[in-house]
Amino acid sequence: MDKVYPDAASALADIVKDGQTIAVGGFGLCGIPEALIAALRDTGVQNLTAISNNAGVDGFGLGQLLTTRQIKKMISSYVGENKEFERQYLAGELQLEFTPQGTLAEKLRAGGAGIPAFFTKTGVGTIVAEGKEIREFDGQQYVMERSLVSDVSLVKAYKADKAGNLVYRKTARNFNPNVAMAGKITVAEVEVLVEIGELDPDEIHTPGIYVQRIVVNTQPEKRIEQRTVRPA
Repeated sequence: MDKVYPDAASALADIVKDGQTIAVGGFGLCGIPEALIAALRDTGVQNLTAISNNAGVDGFGLGQLLTTRQIKKMISSYVGENKEFERQYLAGELQLEFTPQGTLAEKLRAGGAGIPAFFTKTGVGTIVAEGKEIREFDGQQYVMERSLVSDVSLVKAYKADKAGNLVYRKTARNFNPNVAMAGKITVAEVEVLVEIGELDPDEIHTPGIYVQRIVVNTQPEKRIEQRTVRPA
């Protein structure tokens, strides 16, 4: 099966639909699949549930889909960098399932591993645990968290071979491996594409079995949320 698509638009054209759950890798703007997010915006699909650590910033990353009102619900762990996110949430226009960061990572990993739920101490006694099963183990209380599986996952890697084996670069690794695992269909945006057999097996972070489609974007913007410098 040929996993390489000529561009992000063609990679998404026949797999994204209204009302889907879309998981997106990245942390802030670090390691986000820029071209795939823009292509998702351009499809015009509506009523999406987006699983991501956060929603980028105003006008970039997933923030673009908030501007176009394509996201109805966010499952995320950080909401402090996006004014439109805040405005929509406080106005009751955007649903939010607030999830501790480590719990979010494990919910995605568990979903990809076929584990339907797990227990964690994180969130016990807080609003995070409201409406969820609480169970005691060894004298300690734990909250049950359901795992996450997305209809489509969008991830960003530095390098891939044509079989879909992925290598992430430095902190861009963040949520991407877990997001890739959790997708029923995973589309990877990469900067470098090599032939099968060129990657050392020991350097592969996500095996190609988790990746169905590949798009090459050799020159992503790689914006920074906030640039702070010392006085000259």
